[in-house]
Amino acid sequence: MGLEPSWPPPPAHLTLAEDEVHVWRAHLDLAPAQVRELLRTLTPDERARARRFRFRRDRDRFIVARGVLRAILGRYLGVDPGRLRFRYSPYGKPALADEFEDEGIRFNLAHSQGIALYAVSRGRDVGVDVEYVRADLADERIAERFFSPREVAMLRAVPAEQRREAFFHCWTRKEAYVKARGEGLSLPLDQFDVSLAPGEPAALLSTPGDPPEVTRWSLRALDPGPGYIAALAVEGNGWRLRCWQWP
Repeated sequence: MGLEPSWPPPPAHLTLAEDEVHVWRAHLDLAPAQVRELLRTLTPDERARARRFRFRRDRDRFIVARGVLRAILGRYLGVDPGRLRFRYSPYGKPALADEFEDEGIRFNLAHSQGIALYAVSRGRDVGVDVEYVRADLADERIAERFFSPREVAMLRAVPAEQRREAFFHCWTRKEAYVKARGEGLSLPLDQFDVSLAPGEPAALLSTPGDPPEVTRWSLRALDPGPGYIAALAVEGNGWRLRCWQWP
């Protein structure tokens, strides 16, 4: 499957079927009035976390990222975003808590620089990752440390002018899969293989420690915009991807 290129505004009446996965793109650099509006929806602990950021831009981006998450989930649930409460797995993966826990909504979020992506599903675990393409990160030594031997070999086989793109394809696909699994660093990045060559479909190629895992998950490349690379991991097959732009 190729890149998902379109980010239209959502329909007025938004529904989330069990065979759909929705991914939202949001820009984090908003006007001060918009930041203040989103801040009002955050809980006291989220506001305390925001105050810990040293630089205003980082603080505002955190507020927007959390506020948009609440706005998106509130839209699916038909409730005020400020009512939502979250719980966290032992590895930090968020989920809806309290009266919304049994709604079946699963979600994941990622942000890099001024872009955030939110994956939302009903009854399927999902993971999403987005990275700003940085030359200083796409280093062969980093690949050797975090990628599997098979992936390092595939990366070296890519033409030099495409190697940076391939590096970030690999990185985001691995991160999306780990986030979907919700096991954090207990799942080492070098213990499974993903595709990475530019133009090649996103795929989980092998999971040597648990071979059936390959058929349990689907990967999809996303196109967040110039300078960014992203990936989505979804539990199961036979689902449809729909992408929206917030607001």
